[in-house]
Amino acid sequence: DAGIKGGLAQVRPLNATHLLAFLFKTDGGHGREGIGAKQLKTRPAPIPATGQACKPETPKRSLPGGCLACRYRLGALSLTAAARYDRIAQLLIPGYSSLARLGVALLATSPLGAMPGASILVAGCGTGAELLEARRQRPDWRLTAIDPSPAMLAAARERLTSEQGNAGEGITWQDTRLEDLDSSTGFDGALAVLVLQGLPDDGSKLRFLAALARSLRPGGEVLLVDLMQGEKSALQDQLAAARLAFQRAAGPLDGETIANDEPLRGLTEAVHPIGSSRLAALVEAAGFSDPAPVFRALDYEGVLLQRLA
Repeated sequence: DAGIKGGLAQVRPLNATHLLAFLFKTDGGHGREGIGAKQLKTRPAPIPATGQACKPETPKRSLPGGCLACRYRLGALSLTAAARYDRIAQLLIPGYSSLARLGVALLATSPLGAMPGASILVAGCGTGAELLEARRQRPDWRLTAIDPSPAMLAAARERLTSEQGNAGEGITWQDTRLEDLDSSTGFDGALAVLVLQGLPDDGSKLRFLAALARSLRPGGEVLLVDLMQGEKSALQDQLAAARLAFQRAAGPLDGETIANDEPLRGLTEAVHPIGSSRLAALVEAAGFSDPAPVFRALDYEGVLLQRLA
């Protein structure tokens, strides 16, 4: 169908940065609050990277302390928007609500993760879904949560405190990238959900995977879950169309809508999916075993890796 193929050519996979901009109801994080569904028909402007100065088009669009997106990254915003991240991700990503439970269960049955007091890394902890599930299933685990966003770390800590009292205590929190993490002691397992997809395949993916391997003890396992680029298949166009239909079917979200192409386009940019063959080559180069598939929902796939000796 030419109409479906034309629509698919303009739609890209879900990206957390633009999702956050949508949560703030801004025009891409640069000034206007309370934007309506009609205004959302304008494609969102790019959001500056962490630490990069905002450049509003006009002085009146700037806000004290920077634009909303930058203030969020600096932890200056209310945590309300961060708390809504999981809810909206559940509507847009098939199977998202089960990923934390699945990931913890897989590590908990691994040779190293099954040991009492195992040390587990949550890379890109976001709003804390995996941390919360780990506390439920394995309260004995020693957890390290890292994320390059101070606000996400704050949201995760607040979430654990509100849902499990002092459950946030005993977790090591670090505002850092995995590549900059000092992990000389070695972790027994790791979770990295929707992280690799955000890195371009220009060496960044390999550097992340190599850092992940270095952070683990030999035999340690990691769960990766990301949007993947389908291999050549007669059904691949149908899978891509189904993902778009799944996201559209979520309907109204907090007074806004993703039921037309333009808002959805604004939520689905700047991810870098790769195929299964490319992933296998990268994880081998990084020092992992062949990927073992453990999850698939449309174009989202989860694989379990083990660090080789």
